[in-house]
Amino acid sequence: MIFSEETKIGYIWASPEGRKVLLKHAPELAHSPYLSFIKMNTLPRFATSNQALMRSPEWVAEVLAELAGIEYVIEDVTAQEAASALDPVSKEASAAQLPNDAPLEAEGSAKLLAQGEAARWDVYELELHGPAHGNPFTDAALSAVFSQGDRSLTVQGFYDGDGIYRVRFMPDAEGEWRYRTSSSVRAMNGIAGSFACRGAEAGNHGPVRVADTYHFSYEDGSRYLPVGTTCYAWTHQGQELEEQTLATLAQTPFNKLRMCVFPKAYLFNDNEPPLYPYERLADGQWDFTRFNPAYFRHLEQRIADLGKLGIEADLILFHAYDRWGFSEMSKAADDRYLRYITARLAAYRNVWWSLANEYDLMWAKEEPDWERFAQIVTDNDPYGHLISIHNCFGFYDYTRAWVTHCSVQRVDVYRTAENTDQWRKDWNKPIVIDECAYEGDIDMGWGNISGEEMVRRFWEGAVRGGYVGHGETYLHPEDILWWSKGGKLHGTSPERIAFLRKVLEEGPEHGLNPLRSEWDAPSAGIADTYYLFYYGFNQPRYRNFTMKPGIAYEVEVLDTWNMTVTKQAGIYEGTFRIELPGRPYMAIRMQRANTNG
Repeated sequence: MIFSEETKIGYIWASPEGRKVLLKHAPELAHSPYLSFIKMNTLPRFATSNQALMRSPEWVAEVLAELAGIEYVIEDVTAQEAASALDPVSKEASAAQLPNDAPLEAEGSAKLLAQGEAARWDVYELELHGPAHGNPFTDAALSAVFSQGDRSLTVQGFYDGDGIYRVRFMPDAEGEWRYRTSSSVRAMNGIAGSFACRGAEAGNHGPVRVADTYHFSYEDGSRYLPVGTTCYAWTHQGQELEEQTLATLAQTPFNKLRMCVFPKAYLFNDNEPPLYPYERLADGQWDFTRFNPAYFRHLEQRIADLGKLGIEADLILFHAYDRWGFSEMSKAADDRYLRYITARLAAYRNVWWSLANEYDLMWAKEEPDWERFAQIVTDNDPYGHLISIHNCFGFYDYTRAWVTHCSVQRVDVYRTAENTDQWRKDWNKPIVIDECAYEGDIDMGWGNISGEEMVRRFWEGAVRGGYVGHGETYLHPEDILWWSKGGKLHGTSPERIAFLRKVLEEGPEHGLNPLRSEWDAPSAGIADTYYLFYYGFNQPRYRNFTMKPGIAYEVEVLDTWNMTVTKQAGIYEGTFRIELPGRPYMAIRMQRANTNG
C-alpha cells in the first residue's frame, strides 16, 4: 500500500524507510514519551496537534512526497493462523512428532513428576521431561484432560525450557481427580494418573466471580469488595524494590493490583527491565517464537506473592507504552503469546485478565483483533476468570458477552465516579473505575489530584454502586512512582480508603446499590433498611430528612476524611433533622432500628 493522508503514523514508523523520512521532518519524535498517542494520528492531525509546533499543509505534502516511493503492508491474519489461534492442538496428538523424535520411543514413556494431592483452588502441576531440540515452543503440542465423575476440563500445557513441559490445573472440587495427557510428542502422549483434592487452605476462597449483577464474590460465596491500586511495571524493577512493594501492599487496604505483563516505557519509566519475555536473535531482534521462561517464572512468582497477601492480580496483557516492539508483534505472535500466558497462569486463582490498558492507543490493533484475543483467552481458560478491557478515550463495547465487568478510565477531567450509576444502567455489569486519576504532584492532570479528591471519588463511586481504583504519582528523586514502579506510598488517601472499605464491609451483604438520590447528594443501600448518604465537597451544617412513617432508624455521622463515626443519640422516625459540622467529606449512615424490645 501507499502512504496517504489517511495512514496512521504507526505504519510509517514501522517502516524503516518511512521512519527515516518522518524523523527528518519531525526529529522530536525520536525521544518523545508520547509516541504511543502520536502513532494513532495521521499526518494532518499530527501537524496541527501541538500549537507550539504547528505545521502547514505544505509540510504534510512534503512528507508524503518523500514517502511516495515507499510501500507498506497491512498484515492480515490468514485462515490457517486464525484456525490455529482458536485451536491450540491443531495436529493429531498420536500422529505428529517433533523432528528427530526417536521413532521407537514408547508412547507415554516421558518422565513425569506429579504430587499425589493438592488443596482446592491451588495450583496442581504435571511436570513432563521431553525433547529440547527444534523449537519446542512451536513444535510440541501438549494438553491434559482432568476429570471427576462425568465432569472434565481440558487444560493446555506449555514448554518451560531445558526439556521441561508443564500442565497446570486448579481443582475446584474435593475428591479424586483423574488426568490423561495428549501430545504431538509420542513420549508425552497418553500419560494417565490421579490425585486427591483436599479442602481449601485457610484464606483461600477461590477465584473471584461476578455476583448479583453489579458486585463480586469469591467462588465459595464469600464476599469480595474490590479495592484496587495500580503498579503497572512493578515486576520489572529488581528484587529489592519489588520486595519493598510487597511489604507496602501488606500494610494497605488494597486487594486488587493492576499490573502489566510486558515492561513499560513512558514518563518516569526509562530503566530497562532485568528480564525480557523473548529470546534475542543474533542481530539483536526478538525471536517472537521463543519465549524466555525465566521472565514468566518471575511473573508467576509475583502473582503467587500477591495471592499470599489476598490480592487479585489484574493482569494487563497488552499496552501501548512500549519501545521494544511487544505492542506491535504480528498477529500470529500475538496469538501464540496469549495461548502461552493463559497456559502458564490460568491455574492461579487470583488472576484477572485485562486484554489491554488503553486499548485505543494501540495503533496496530483493531476491533477484530480484540475480539479474537478475547476468544483465545476465554477458550484457553477453563476456569472462567474475570476478563475486561480498559479504555483511554472511547469505551469498548462492554455489552459483549465475554466482558465480565467494565474496567473504566475517566473520559472527563472532572466527572468520573459521578457517572457510575448511569454506566450500570448502560452495561448492566459491575463498574470498576480502575483509573479515576492519581493522587500526586506531577505536571499532568491525570497525576496530580489531591488525597482529598481521590477519597471523594472513591466514596462517590461507592454510593453510586461501583468500585473505584487508586494510584499514586508523587515525584521522586529516583523516579520511583508507585503507579508504575511500586516502592512506598507517600499519599494521604490509602488510610482513608481503608476506612471506606470497613464501612462497605459493614454494609449490606450483597453490596451497595444506588437509591433514589436527592438532587445534590447521592445515596445507596436498601430501601427502608439501610441508607448511606454522601455529601462530597459540600459542607452542610445540618440535613433534614423525611422517611417513611412507622420505621425508626439509628443514625451515625461519618467524617470520611478524619475517619470518625459519631452515633447520634436516640432513634429517628418520619421527619427529622441531623446536625453536621459544616465540613466537606461528610456522610450519614442510617440503619433500621430494632424496636421490638
